[in-house]
Amino acid sequence: MHKEYQQRRSQLMAKIGNGTAIFRSAPMAVMHNDVEYNYRQDSDFFYLTGFNEAQAVAVLAPHHPEHQFILFVQPKDREQEVWSGYRCGVEAAKEIYGADAAYPISELDEKLPQYLEKADRIYYHLGRDRNFNDKVLRHWQMLMRTYPKRGTGPIAIEDTAPVLHGLRLIKSEMELGLMRKAADIAVEAHNHAMEFTQPGHYEYEVQAEIEHIFRLRGAMGVAYPSIVASGKNACVLHYIENNRQMQDGELLLIDAGCAYGYYNSDITRTFPVSGKFTPEQKILYEIVLEAQKKAIAQVQPGNPYNLAHDVAVRTLTEGLVEIGLLKGEIDQLIEEEKYKAFYMHRTGHWLGLDVHDVGVYQYGDDKPQILQAGQVLTVEPGLYIVPDTQPAEGQPEIDERWVGIGIRIEDDVLVTSTGHDILTAGVPKEVREVERI
Repeated sequence: MHKEYQQRRSQLMAKIGNGTAIFRSAPMAVMHNDVEYNYRQDSDFFYLTGFNEAQAVAVLAPHHPEHQFILFVQPKDREQEVWSGYRCGVEAAKEIYGADAAYPISELDEKLPQYLEKADRIYYHLGRDRNFNDKVLRHWQMLMRTYPKRGTGPIAIEDTAPVLHGLRLIKSEMELGLMRKAADIAVEAHNHAMEFTQPGHYEYEVQAEIEHIFRLRGAMGVAYPSIVASGKNACVLHYIENNRQMQDGELLLIDAGCAYGYYNSDITRTFPVSGKFTPEQKILYEIVLEAQKKAIAQVQPGNPYNLAHDVAVRTLTEGLVEIGLLKGEIDQLIEEEKYKAFYMHRTGHWLGLDVHDVGVYQYGDDKPQILQAGQVLTVEPGLYIVPDTQPAEGQPEIDERWVGIGIRIEDDVLVTSTGHDILTAGVPKEVREVERI
């Protein structure tokens, strides 16, 4: 583990050359009054250090003669640790996390200038912590005021995202091992949810079964608030109330994943509550499934990222025309985005330390991201016949038999050197597998 983080820092330092990079830990988040959420480290900070405490700053200074990796952390404090948990402390920060130098966080203002004064620029992401943003800017301004006397110092501030997030986009073997584990746990949870679901159960009961397995198998918890949406609730993309009683003849859409070792899974399945699709549900489901299969087939090294979305959109549009929810020439319908009345989101996103992980999707209008081995993305087309949807001009009225049906199918897909690997393939999605009657 230590070598993994060291290698990541080395890769970043090679990119910043004579610069100095500053990373701030995530703040503690307050649930209510003086009760805090479980701590979740900033993903960039964790990626480079593996350090999982608040009130910390990491500095990378490749040009410094002695200290290239510096940590500022909370010192040991027995009284505070009794209340809030053990701290690593200053000395152990060097021993455990490989820092060349470590200081109490209270000494940041005093010690930081020595790591900035010979740098040609500061790499720092202006985040939500305005006080810390101001602190970094003050240090830069002070060094700029004395620049004429020394002739050295950071003459610019550059965001860390463009240099770091390209590294995070390509997963190492260690990262993929954690992501496979997160996927395996979520696969087990989804399969159990399919078996457990029946008319009369409440959405929150299914949620409890899923999240029980997450924790039982060692996951940190949910990757995001679990979506357990029955009936027309499935037409709400980020539905999280999960309080409705499921009825015979409805579909249940479950979008749930877990975090394991900070890495995430993200799976969606839609299936009949009572075990059998209605004719309309089956028709829409098979359109979405075909779109997903064709989109996944485009996840190949060398293909543009957006090709999977384009293929999914075409397949969905053709299906909507075939069943009479859209009419017109396919290319024109796509160009005019008529499908968006029924499919309003993209077909996927990067996945990793963050559920919507970092990484560029498009470099300007005519230069898409090209898929490379080691990238992980979701593929998740859907169709949602939202109640009260008004047909676009020139489009047919929506037959009532389709209204209130929402379907999404999502898998986590790794780009390999020869094609792709579906990490979440263990959850059934074929009609014959999903139906239980």
